[in-house]
Amino acid sequence: MGVSYDKLWHLLIDRHMSKTQLIKEAHISTNAMAHLGKNEDVRVEVLVKICDALSCEVDDIMEISHK
Repeated sequence: MGVSYDKLWHLLIDRHMSKTQLIKEAHISTNAMAHLGKNEDVRVEVLVKICDALSCEVDDIMEISHK
């Protein structure tokens, strides 16, 4: 089982927002962003902060693949 944050990157493009802007608005660490960029696991708290900053739901920013 793996995770993909491609939906997050597309959402940022649609909203003309950079990763740096998201880090500042969501109050997440650059380390957390690095993990997201590698499709690695992050804490649920990080996902909640991103969803709060973007006014969206978790399934709007990530997908779980069952391989």
